[in-house]
Amino acid sequence: MKNWVLNFPVVLFFVRRIIGLVDEEEKMGMLELLKKRRSVRQFEQQEIEQEKKDYLIECMLRSFSSRSLNPWEFILVDQPQVIKELAKAKPHGATFAKDAPLVIVVCADPAKCDVWIEDTAVATTLIHLAAESAGLGSCWIQIRKREYDENKTAGEYIREQLDIPGKYVVETMVAVGYPKAKNPGHPKESLPFGKIHLNSFGG
Repeated sequence: MKNWVLNFPVVLFFVRRIIGLVDEEEKMGMLELLKKRRSVRQFEQQEIEQEKKDYLIECMLRSFSSRSLNPWEFILVDQPQVIKELAKAKPHGATFAKDAPLVIVVCADPAKCDVWIEDTAVATTLIHLAAESAGLGSCWIQIRKREYDENKTAGEYIREQLDIPGKYVVETMVAVGYPKAKNPGHPKESLPFGKIHLNSFGG
């Protein structure tokens, strides 16, 4: 009885959802999150609390994947010197990560699933949304199809830095931390509504 009482708010939420009484604030939670989120490339020199790291971990492990094959693997890097090396993975678009207190490397085993690229992209997206909901900033750093130099891919470079077995392909890195500053979200009027079609392309 005691446990039921303690969980009553959760039970009430799901009852209200079932009978259609979820209020506008609950309905709009995801939209409000998307309205606020912007890529962050400058971070405060502030360590991320362990409970927030644990929150990010649970969110990424709940990422949905095709046939629940879960081809992805996640490497959380919080050692500053290692992060500085990861920031050298490609000539452009990664150097800002050197000041992030946390970098999450997302890789996958292509042999596990034919849509591993899509699965890792979904997982990376969830990391960004989880970071935003936890009051953190983040930025996507594309690795697959990028070069470290003329002789080595960015993924090969990262694999060497982190001792990743050769069967895994590095898809992305995500720099995470407390933002130094944050731009406001894009106004609704700026959204490309012309890209929405009804029933047929151009409809």
